[in-house]
Amino acid sequence: MERHNKHSVGDTTLHTCHPCRRTIPYRIYALVHTCGIIALMYHHVHSLLTSNTPLITCLFLLSDIVLAILWATTTSLRLKPVRRTEYPENYAVKPEDFPKLDVFICTADPYKEPPIMVANTALSVMAYDYPSDKISVYVSDDGGSSLTLFALMEAAEFSKHWLPFCKRNNIQDRSPEVYFSSSSHSWTKEAESIKTMYENMKKRVEHVVDSGKVDSDQSIKSDQFRGVFDLWDHKFTPHDHPTIIKVLQHNETEIIPNLVYVSREKSRVSPHHYKAGALNTLLRVSSLMTNSPIILTLDCDMYSNNPTTPLHALCYLSDPTINFGLGFVQFPQRFKGINKNDIYGSELRRPFDINMVGYDGLMGPVHVGTGCFFNRRAFYGPPTSLVMPEIDELGPNWIPNKPIMAQDVLALAHDAAGCNYERHTNWGSKIGFRYGSLVEDYYTGFMLHCEGWRSIYCSPKKAAFYGDSPKCLADVLVQQLRWSVGLLEVTFSRYNPITYGFKPLGLLMSLGYCHYAFWPFWSIPLTVYGLLPQLGLIYGVSVLPKASEPWIWLNIILFFGGYAVDLSDFLLEGGTYRKWWNDQRMWMIKGLSSFFFSFTEFTLKTLNLSTQGFNVTSKANDDNKRLKRYEQEIFDFGPSFLFFPMTIVAIVNLIALMWGISNLFTWEEVPVLELMLAGFAVVNCLPVYEAMMLRKDDGKLPKRTCFLAGILAFVLIPSGFFFLK
Repeated sequence: MERHNKHSVGDTTLHTCHPCRRTIPYRIYALVHTCGIIALMYHHVHSLLTSNTPLITCLFLLSDIVLAILWATTTSLRLKPVRRTEYPENYAVKPEDFPKLDVFICTADPYKEPPIMVANTALSVMAYDYPSDKISVYVSDDGGSSLTLFALMEAAEFSKHWLPFCKRNNIQDRSPEVYFSSSSHSWTKEAESIKTMYENMKKRVEHVVDSGKVDSDQSIKSDQFRGVFDLWDHKFTPHDHPTIIKVLQHNETEIIPNLVYVSREKSRVSPHHYKAGALNTLLRVSSLMTNSPIILTLDCDMYSNNPTTPLHALCYLSDPTINFGLGFVQFPQRFKGINKNDIYGSELRRPFDINMVGYDGLMGPVHVGTGCFFNRRAFYGPPTSLVMPEIDELGPNWIPNKPIMAQDVLALAHDAAGCNYERHTNWGSKIGFRYGSLVEDYYTGFMLHCEGWRSIYCSPKKAAFYGDSPKCLADVLVQQLRWSVGLLEVTFSRYNPITYGFKPLGLLMSLGYCHYAFWPFWSIPLTVYGLLPQLGLIYGVSVLPKASEPWIWLNIILFFGGYAVDLSDFLLEGGTYRKWWNDQRMWMIKGLSSFFFSFTEFTLKTLNLSTQGFNVTSKANDDNKRLKRYEQEIFDFGPSFLFFPMTIVAIVNLIALMWGISNLFTWEEVPVLELMLAGFAVVNCLPVYEAMMLRKDDGKLPKRTCFLAGILAFVLIPSGFFFLK
C-alpha cells in the first residue's frame, strides 16, 4: 500500500492515494468468516468419520473447500484497498516535452467488428488533447481485410477535418459516431458540414462492407494507394497472406498523428498465437518506426470517451518518485447501451470497480487486455535488467532516425511482421506479450508482476473508454468459455499463481491472481449444491444439517454473511439491488455453462483432440429483434449446447421445491436448508422457466434443448435414489 497520500513533482501535486474507509470492517468480518469456515471443515471431517454416506459427505467437503479457496482469493483483495485521484490539469509541460505515444488497436473480423467502428476508435484517440505529432496509431488487422484498410483510408482523410474541429470547439465526444448521434448538441454550420462529411464516409465504408470487396481504386483519393487492393487476389485468405503495412498518414510534413495499418503475415503451417502475436508484431513494427516510450493498447470497440486520458496516465508514468518499476497504468472497461438493470452483468462491476481497488493496494491491477498504458521498457525484462532483442532497432532504447516512410524502414518492418520471424527468439517468453494462454492479457500482466513490475489503477470520473457489450446470452457465455479455458491453461501450468507467484508476489497478490485463475472451479460447488440437496428433498433424505442441529446456523450465517458483504460491495461502488441480483444470477448461469464446459474444452485441448481458437465476440448489433428483447430485459437464449446443464438444474430444483412444499406438513422435521436452496435456485431460474414454457419468440430455449434436458433430469432423479440410499 502507498504510504504517502500525495505525490508531487516540485510543488505540483500530480496524484493522491488513500486507503478505502471500509478496510477495517472488511478485516473484522474476514476474521469472523475464517473462524466459521474452520468450524465448517471440522464438521465435515467429523461427519465423514461417522457418516453412512461417505461419498455424499466427500462431495460437500470438496465443494466447501472450493468455496473456501474462492472466498480467500476474494478476501485477499479486501484487505488493502486504496483509491487514487489524478490532477491532469497540473501536468504542465511544453508540447515538445510530451513523451511520444504509440496506440495499438486490434481487430480481426470485419463482420463481427465493423470497419466503421474500428475507424471511429482510431479517430477518437487521434483527437486526444495531446500534441498531434507525438501520437502514432497502429491498427492490427489480424483478418487481413481490405474492408478494414479501406475504412482506415477514409478515416485518415476525414481526420484532417475532424481533429481540428474537435480541438477548436473543445468537443468531448471525439468518436464521430457518438458525437453525431447525440441530440444534446447545438449544431453550427461547421458541425453540419463535418456531419455531412462523416455520413458520406460512413456510407462509402458500409457500401464496401455490404458488397464484400473494394470494387476499384476510383474512391481512393491519393495516388499513393493506387493498386494497393490488388494484393487481395484469389490466393489471399485470412489465415494465409503476406505482410501488409500501409502508412495511411504521417506527421513528417504536417502536425498530424501517424496512422499505420498492419496485417502480419499468416501461414497455415505457422503458429498464430492469436492476439498476443498480433500485439508483438505491433511492438516490433512500432519500435522500428517510432519507438514511443509509452504504449496504449485498445480493443477496436473501445473508443476514447475522455480526451485528457493520456494526461491521467502521465500523472503516474512521469512521476519520478514512482515511475521506476511502474509497468503499466490500467483503466477500467466501461460499456454503453447496457439495459437498465444489466440482466447479463455486462458492467463487470466486480472486476473493474470492486476488485481493482483491492489489487491497487497490493502490487497493482491485473492487465485486462484493453485501456492500458504501458511503459515500453516493461516488455524487455525486469526493471533491474534488460533482455535485448535480436537487433538493437527492436529494443526500448532505440531512437528512430529515419522517416517512417523510408524504404529500408518499411522493408525491415515487413520482415519483423513475418510469420516465422519469432522462431528461436525470446518473443512471447521473455520479451513482449506472453504466449501460452488464450487470456494473454491476464498472463502477460502476471508475468510482468512476477518480474518485479508494478501497476496502477486509474479510474477518472469521466470514463476513459467506452465499448460494446454482447446483447445475447450465448455470446456472453461463449466469451466467458474462452476466458475460462485460458485461465485453466495458466492454472495447470508451471506458472500457477500460487506455486510460481508466491515468492515474487507474496501471499495476498498471488491469491489475488488466483481469484481469476480459479474461476472455472466455481462450477463444482454449484453442481453439487444445485443437485444433491434437491434430490435429497425429493426422496426425504437429509443431506444437510437439520433444523434441530446447531450446525444449521453456521451454514445460514456463512451464506447470508457472504451475500451481505457482496451486496454491500456492489452498492458502495454505485450498483443497485436489481443489478446486484442479476449479476449474482449470471454467476450461477456461468458456473453451470461456461465454467462447467471449460474443463471439457481444456481437457480436449490438452489431449490435442480439440483446439479452442480465438473466437471474436461479435460487436455488430444489427438484429433489431434481439436488441428490442435486450432493452425490454428479456433473456435471449437461442440454440447453444451451453444451456443443457443449467436447464437440467432448473428442472430438478423446480420439481424438488414443488415436492417439498406439497409435503411440508408431513415431514417429521422440515428440511429447512434443502428448501431454502431449492427456492433460491428456482427464483434465480425464473427467466429459464419463462423461456422454456411461456415464450414464443426466437430468443426462447429451443424445444430440443428443453426436451433433452427434461429427459436427462428425469433420468437423474430416479438415479439419485440409489445414490442417496
